Amino acid sequence: MSFVPPGTGWPDDPATADTPVARDPGGVRRLAESSATLAELTARQSVCRACPRLVAWREEVAEVKRRAFADETYWGRPVPGWGDERPRVLIVGLAPAAHGGNRTGRIFTGDRSGDWLFASLHRTGLAAKPTSTHAGDGQELIGARVAASVRCAPPANKPLPEEKAACFPWLARELALVAPDVRVVVALGGYAWQAMWPALKEAGYALPRSRPPFGHGVELAVSYGDAPVTLLGCYHPSQQNTFTGRVTAEMLDAVFIRAGELSV
Repeated sequence: MSFVPPGTGWPDDPATADTPVARDPGGVRRLAESSATLAELTARQSVCRACPRLVAWREEVAEVKRRAFADETYWGRPVPGWGDERPRVLIVGLAPAAHGGNRTGRIFTGDRSGDWLFASLHRTGLAAKPTSTHAGDGQELIGARVAASVRCAPPANKPLPEEKAACFPWLARELALVAPDVRVVVALGGYAWQAMWPALKEAGYALPRSRPPFGHGVELAVSYGDAPVTLLGCYHPSQQNTFTGRVTAEMLDAVFIRAGELSV
C-alpha cells in the first residue's frame, strides 16, 4: 500500500479506520463544518481524498520514494494541523513537501524549510526542541500551532486553483476552532498571506476592507470578537530564500520574537 492506513499505529495518527472520508469538495465542507473539536477536524483532514490529482501524486511519491529515504515508510496522506490545541500563535504555510511532511506525517517536518522553521521556533521559545524529524519524536510546540492552506503535497509545489478551493474549508474551520485563544497569525510566504484572508473572514474574524501587500515583518491588526489579533508576514524559509540570503536565521527569529511579544 502506498500510504499509511489510518489507525494502524503510526505515531500521533489522529484518525482511525472509522474516520469519515471526504471524497469531493462538498464532502470537505460538510465534514469540516461539522467537526466539533480539533481532534475530530485533524482526523478528518488526515484521510481526505477530495482531489484526485493530489491523491495520486502523494501516493506515487510515497511508493517510489527518494533514494535517501528508500528504506522508510512514507505517510502518504494529507498532513493535518499540529501543535498546541489552544495556541496563541498560529503559523500557516502553503502545503506539505513531497519528501517532507508527506513522508514524516507532520507538517513542516523532514525537509530543509522545516529545519529552519523549527530551529527558529526553538530559539524563540515556541518549540521544545530545535529539530523536528518525524511524528512521535518528542517535539512539542509551546503556545503555537502550525497548519497549511493545502493539506496534500502538490506536484511542483503548485496546487491548482480548484485544489486550493477544495481544501479551503479545512483551514477556515481550524481557524475558527482556535480563534478564542489565537492572538497572532503568522503567514509563511505570500500565498499563505493571500489564503488566510478569506479563511479568517469565514472563521469570523473582523478584517479591514483592503488587504495590504505581503512583506517580511508586515503587521496588520484585526480582531476576533473583542480580542485583538495581529497578522504577521514572514518570508518562507525555502531553500531558494535561505541560500540566497533573502531569509536569514535572524530574520526568522525577529518575526517569532515579535509574535511572542504580541501574543502575551
